[in-house]
Amino acid sequence: MFEKILIANRGEIALRVQRACRELGIKTVAVHSEADKEAKYVKLADESVCIGPAPSNQSYLSIPAVISAAEVTDAQAIHPGYGFLSENADFAERVEQSGFVFIGPRAETIRLMGDKVSAKDAMKKAGVPCVPGSDGALSDDSAEILKTAKKIGYPVIVKAAGGGGGRGMRVVHTEAALINAVSMTKAEAQAAFGNPMVYMEKFLENPRHIEIQVLADQHGNAVFLGDRDCSMQRRHQKIIEEAPSPLLPAKLRDKIGERCAEACRKIKYRGAGTFEFLYEKGEFFFIEMNTRLQVEHTVTEMITGLDLVQQQIFVAAGEKLKFRQKDIELRGHAIECRINAEDPYNFIPSPGRITTFHMPGGPGVRIDTHAYAGYTVPSNYDSMIGKLITYGATRDQAIARMRIALSEMMVDGIKTNIPLHADLMADTAFHLGGTSIHYLEQKLGIQNK
Repeated sequence: MFEKILIANRGEIALRVQRACRELGIKTVAVHSEADKEAKYVKLADESVCIGPAPSNQSYLSIPAVISAAEVTDAQAIHPGYGFLSENADFAERVEQSGFVFIGPRAETIRLMGDKVSAKDAMKKAGVPCVPGSDGALSDDSAEILKTAKKIGYPVIVKAAGGGGGRGMRVVHTEAALINAVSMTKAEAQAAFGNPMVYMEKFLENPRHIEIQVLADQHGNAVFLGDRDCSMQRRHQKIIEEAPSPLLPAKLRDKIGERCAEACRKIKYRGAGTFEFLYEKGEFFFIEMNTRLQVEHTVTEMITGLDLVQQQIFVAAGEKLKFRQKDIELRGHAIECRINAEDPYNFIPSPGRITTFHMPGGPGVRIDTHAYAGYTVPSNYDSMIGKLITYGATRDQAIARMRIALSEMMVDGIKTNIPLHADLMADTAFHLGGTSIHYLEQKLGIQNK
């Protein structure tokens, strides 16, 4: 087992990884920008290294700076968290080449699944169902593009092959708008991801967003750890996540889960990962695989009793999984609300100093946050300041506990999206379960009128 791990991230995930390490008796190194020098996880780490100024491209996204920090502190492994360099194949490769262990998949696996075109090809070969779409990237031939769209059927969605996080995609409803949409998406893809390749898929009208969490070791063992429902989102950004998905038949979940586990074996996957699907009318359609820990890993932990960060560490250290599929038991229900420093309805970021910070408690309540009273939320990074998770024996109990927890939560000095979460916990459609990925945008659109 490792003696010292460097955490190449910030915010609540840096603290989450640090806690997992401390429980295992592993020393931690926190890297931070100048903007995060007073952060809680920096103070709690065994060692800390400033790796640059506030802009992330000069600090958290600087591969040389992170590698140098690992060298000067004699760390043995690097945990990338999520976001920043977590799905950067070049970073994973450089980490290994520099003599450290990357706590995540191999670089070649990240490359394979990071390109949406090659990922879909790999999944088709592994028997995982995919959304009907173009065979590979779109060419520059307008006639061919129009022919492809006609074959798929409108509406279609044009996506960047190297995209992610809800960026680099455009829905097209008519033939007249297609060519211009493809050109614009290609330009955006080049600017945002350095890769102009785009592909086309059928745009599903009212799907739900269902994920399958997987865990695999380097000895050929792989399991799936149930499903999550992340349908409550806006502009492809998740707001609420829960496990298991409401109204999804267990047999159907297990069937797609087994396919995901088998796909991991075929591509020789290592570590934690998530298969993301659109689910409509009883069918699953693969959209992408995240080759890292997810923000919403917490709800899976609550219903399985497993610490996914520690499992990542065990696998990276070369250990075999200590359980098989038959050992995985899903119990109860868990819900996560992402607490963001932003206006609750127009989503404009609200950085600044937190004057009051009171977190809720009680049975089945979990808080993952790096914030505190007096903490200044920087304007340089993602607006999420924490996650509120509740667990219950049933979904109704988990919702009731979340409603109470939100009513107890106090964050003053900045705006947060707590009022939106409170509104959604009282929403009839949410209570019934099975809302589509478009539901929240439609709801907010009605309110904004």
